[in-house]
Amino acid sequence: MGLVVVWVVTVFIFLVMRLLPGDPLLLYLGTGAFYTEEQLAELRHIYHLDQPLITQYAIWLGDLLHGDLGDSILTQQPITTLVAQRLPVTLNLSFLAFIISGTVGITFGTICALNRGKWADTLFSVIANLGITLPVFWVGIVLIYFLALRLDLLPAFGYTSPLKDFWLHIRQLIMPVFCLTVFPVASLTRQTRSSMLEVTRQDYIRTAWAKGLSQRIVITRHMIKNALIPVVTQMGLQVPFLIGGSVLVEQVFSIPGMGRMLVQGVTGSDYQVVQSGVVVIALAIVVVNIIVDIVYAWLDPRIRLN
Repeated sequence: MGLVVVWVVTVFIFLVMRLLPGDPLLLYLGTGAFYTEEQLAELRHIYHLDQPLITQYAIWLGDLLHGDLGDSILTQQPITTLVAQRLPVTLNLSFLAFIISGTVGITFGTICALNRGKWADTLFSVIANLGITLPVFWVGIVLIYFLALRLDLLPAFGYTSPLKDFWLHIRQLIMPVFCLTVFPVASLTRQTRSSMLEVTRQDYIRTAWAKGLSQRIVITRHMIKNALIPVVTQMGLQVPFLIGGSVLVEQVFSIPGMGRMLVQGVTGSDYQVVQSGVVVIALAIVVVNIIVDIVYAWLDPRIRLN
C-alpha cells in the first residue's frame, strides 16, 4: 500500500506541474527574447517537453526508479545532489521536533489525567489549548523579535552543521524546533489526557489497584501502554505536519532544507525540483507511517493476530 501511495503521488504531482498555465521553460527564461526558436526547441528536447505527457511521465518515472531525480532548471545541478544536501537538514529538524513533542506531550497528558481537576491539569490544558491556535510562522517571528533582536540570546537565522560547530548548531535549532513542537505538543497533550482518562475507568485497572500494585507499576505497565495506541496514531498523523511545517519554519529562519528548496522551486517555476522534492517527502512520510503500524503491533498483540 505504501508503494501504491507513492505512485499516486508521482502521478498527481506530475499532472499538477504540467497542467499549470504557461510553458515552464518560458516561465524560467522570461519572455525568451534572447533565445531563438531553435535554441528553445533544443531546450525543450533536453527536458523532454516536446514529448506527449504519458511519455514525459514514463521517462521521469523510469529515472526515479533508477535513482535519477533529474536536473534543476534554475541551477543546472542534479536534484539528487540538492536533496542529499538539504534532506538531512529537514530530517534533523523534524526528528528532533518529533521526539521532543512526543516526550513532552505524553508527559503533560499523563500529568493532566493523573491530576484531573487540579491545578496541574488546568495549567497544562490551558497551555495545550493555546498551543493549538498559534500559527507556526507567527511563533517564529515573535521568537526572532524577542530572543534574537531584543535580547540577543539566539541567532536569528541560519543553519550550521553539528560537525562544524556543535554549540552554534544547537543555538540555531532552538527556535525552529520550538516552532515545530508547539502544535504537536498541544495536540498530544489533549489526546494523551483523554486516552489516559478512558483507560483509568477500565476493569483491569481497578483490578490492578485492588491487587495492591504500586502506582508506578499500574501507570507504566497497565495504563500508559494501552493509552498510547491512539496517541501513536496521532503522532503518525503529525509527521506530515512536521515536514510540511518545516517549509514555513525554514523560510522564516533561512534554513537550507527541503522546504526552502521547494519554495524556491515554486517561485522559480523549477518544476523538476518541485515534483522530485514532493516525491522524496512523500516517501519519507510513507516510511514513517509503516513504522507507526509496526509500533501498533508491539503495543497491542491483538493487532498481530488479525
